[in-house]
Amino acid sequence: MDKSSVFGLLIGIIAVGVGMVLKGVDVSALANPAALLIIILGTIGSVTIAFPLKDIANVPKLFKIIFTEKEDRLVDVIKQFSDLALVARRDGLLAIETKLDEVDDPFLKSGLTLAIDGQSPDYIQDVLSEEIEAMEERHSTGALIFTQAGTYAPTLGVLGAVVGLIAALGDMSDTEKLGYAIAAAFVATLLGIFTGYMLWHPFANKLKQKSKKEVKRKQIIIEGILSILEGQSPAIIEQKLQVYLPVKERHLVSSGTGEKVNE
Repeated sequence: MDKSSVFGLLIGIIAVGVGMVLKGVDVSALANPAALLIIILGTIGSVTIAFPLKDIANVPKLFKIIFTEKEDRLVDVIKQFSDLALVARRDGLLAIETKLDEVDDPFLKSGLTLAIDGQSPDYIQDVLSEEIEAMEERHSTGALIFTQAGTYAPTLGVLGAVVGLIAALGDMSDTEKLGYAIAAAFVATLLGIFTGYMLWHPFANKLKQKSKKEVKRKQIIIEGILSILEGQSPAIIEQKLQVYLPVKERHLVSSGTGEKVNE
């Protein structure tokens, strides 16, 4: 579970809810079916128009990515290359094939397979780099869906408020009902701004950050595979790949402790 996503969402909901109570607003006012319909379904409709259905179909997976934290640390990836380099220098490059069953990452396994098959370093780098570019494009589309949703939702909130005001001003004979109707009209604006800037835009940013981490991880893998092909020692490979790590974690590669250091 991605704790920052969950905690951030809870903090946002609590902040708005408590703020409404402190301002003297009845939280039950948010239970406005018309406003929810305009904001939620309106945003879904707008996004569906803006993107192909094959991209929209990936939205459930994107939510899973947002609220799931991968435990695969860069330190462990570097140590894995240190072990593979040791096998390659001791028993030859083909000996790595016996270790492929222990590799869970398809990207790493694909790169090692190309190396074992005797492909040139340039070819391996080109193939894996193109795979990274394709991944970045997919991730960019996923983040853009939420960015666009965050753009549409506040505007739809204004639309909902206008619709509510039209209904409220249509009958001004009862001033008490008029005040209630006007207040209800602005619930749509509240929901639109809340979902846009508390949900969709932050979700988009979280996807972008996770994409950057995945790209960095794959870049380490490419560099590690090329270093093994060059016949570099485990120590040299560790030193080379440490540049991708935060300074506080670099000592873990050579120390062998494997303990997690907070950023």
